[in-house]
Amino acid sequence: MEHIIEYNGRRRVASDLEALKLGQQQDQNAEERIFLFPRYLEGFDLSGFACGLLLSGAGWVDRQELILGIRNKMKQSKDAYAFEEGPAVVLVIGVNGVGKTTSVGKLAANYRKQGKKVLIASADTFRAAANEQLTEWAKRAGVDIIGAAEGSDPAAVVYDAVQAAKARRTDILLVDTAGRLHNKKNLMAELKKIDRIITREYPGCFRENWVVLDGTTGQNAIFQAREFASVTNLTGIVLTKMDGTAKGGIAIAVQSELGIPVKFIGVGEAIEDLQKFNPDQFVDAIFY
Repeated sequence: MEHIIEYNGRRRVASDLEALKLGQQQDQNAEERIFLFPRYLEGFDLSGFACGLLLSGAGWVDRQELILGIRNKMKQSKDAYAFEEGPAVVLVIGVNGVGKTTSVGKLAANYRKQGKKVLIASADTFRAAANEQLTEWAKRAGVDIIGAAEGSDPAAVVYDAVQAAKARRTDILLVDTAGRLHNKKNLMAELKKIDRIITREYPGCFRENWVVLDGTTGQNAIFQAREFASVTNLTGIVLTKMDGTAKGGIAIAVQSELGIPVKFIGVGEAIEDLQKFNPDQFVDAIFY
């Protein structure tokens, strides 16, 4: 495994052997520390987490200690997927191009295969052709969809979808919402209005608010998650384009820095390639 060595504010790549030797040679009482961390974490603010684990008096901590620390950091709560018992409303937000609408379609298909009664609400009425794209996904998934014309009130779509979900005894209502970060004021007002409708019209249902992030965008994904978290109570993250452990640092960074659990990861183009996030398998894939 390659590592990044940070010394006196400068970084460079080092091998396992070189990193270990530097750690062993470093004076335990030295004022200037050498920070060592796996290269796949480069670019993420993990101060007090990855660097803290790897920084000891000798500048190096056992590999197993690092792995255990990451496992503990990535642990999910026991009720992480309790919403699947239904009835549940899952709001899905994200900027254009991250795979939000595709993720909604894949989630619908996967839950339909599990025998769940699923309904989709196409509430991203701001983006052109969003309803048409989601309607096609609904057909592929074999589920119903509640939509409206471009420019319609998203909250009205959600209202109609909630009424339909209750009447049809739907297990999971997936709501595809807009992600206009360039206009946070309007986005916040829209999400608050949607939240009021669901709270008033569907009391007692499970509530989930997920943001979809492109796993290849690094720090930009962290920024997007932080911005969305400032306008709504995020309960989960869907990471797309995660086909390869080289991109694994984003999953660790986003959960470590923001405290929002990763719920699903997309590892390919097929419907079944949107999978539940398994922290243990994820860590094993990176380190073994």
